[in-house]
Amino acid sequence: MTRPQTSSTLPYVRYGLVAACTMALLAGLGPGTAYAAPGKPDPGGTRPGADAGAEADEPGGTGKPTLEQIRKQIEKLHDKAGSATDAYNAAEAAVDKQQQHVVKLAKRIESTQGKLDELNKSAGAMARAQYRNGGMPDAAALMLGDDPEKFLQGVSLARKGQHATRGLLGSLTRNRARLRGYSADATDEWKKLERNRKKKAAAKKKITAQLKQAEKIESGLKKEERERLRELQDEAARARQAEWIGSGVLKGLDGKASAAGRRAIEWATKQLGKDYVWGAEGPDTFDCSGLTMRAWEAAGVRIPRTSQEQWKQLPHVPVRKMRPGDLIIYKKDASHVGIYVGDGALLHAPRTGRQITVEGAGSMPILGVVRPDE
Repeated sequence: MTRPQTSSTLPYVRYGLVAACTMALLAGLGPGTAYAAPGKPDPGGTRPGADAGAEADEPGGTGKPTLEQIRKQIEKLHDKAGSATDAYNAAEAAVDKQQQHVVKLAKRIESTQGKLDELNKSAGAMARAQYRNGGMPDAAALMLGDDPEKFLQGVSLARKGQHATRGLLGSLTRNRARLRGYSADATDEWKKLERNRKKKAAAKKKITAQLKQAEKIESGLKKEERERLRELQDEAARARQAEWIGSGVLKGLDGKASAAGRRAIEWATKQLGKDYVWGAEGPDTFDCSGLTMRAWEAAGVRIPRTSQEQWKQLPHVPVRKMRPGDLIIYKKDASHVGIYVGDGALLHAPRTGRQITVEGAGSMPILGVVRPDE
């Protein structure tokens, strides 16, 4: 599922200078519900307690993958897509920022060029006046004059003229230097913009390929196999959650949400049931970091767009000291994030084909916890 692309503005040329113009929850959630410890998923893909021969995933040892193997394969594909989505979001944020910078530079170039035009007119007028005087400087004309009274009157005017000339030449020099600097900056920013556009396109291509492969695998399954696959996915998540809780991580954890944290949870709760769409940040669809960013934005706190930058830039807190409203960052590359809502639960936008939901916070490998309002 691709995100609609916004149109990019095109560069224009002004006086040979390249620039660009772009003006372009928790009601009903009971503590511990849905997080009971099940048996770990059967590695052969069979239902817990069922006869191992009931599922003909490997009839006669043909080498056909089991549903559990398929589950793991699909999970890896979605993990890769999630990583690429973070790269896409980072490139998109950089593109937006650079477009704005280029626009500012374009305005500065336009303004400076206008000033230069006026200064050049003034310089031309001075040159023409001097030509009419036979090319003789004003001071020389005064010295050679034979009227003492006019000489005395003209000394002050000559000095003013000299100051004006020096001021004009100084302004011309400064504005030409500014123009060269703005032009060089605009060219550099445009190159950066193009590089990030290429990164964005490459990330989009990778996401699309991973999701298509996952979709192809699932579409090749029978209806009952797809249903069983979903059960295996849920069982695996519950098993990880049970193991996490069994580690005692929640013992003594009684942190209360801050006022901003409560507002973020309240806002995020209203988004339950909305579709995950990679690269989306609302209002109708979200990816994981788009949801957390908007939730905390609604709470009055601006945080980075991507889960990786949220992990890098926001204050880290120990898992044993986390409180509702904190963000839990997942996977080794920090490619997933959700909002901790208390009682071992997480509110997040899972992945393509799923909706914003509440799950066990330990159902995925946790990298760490960050606190936006620390």
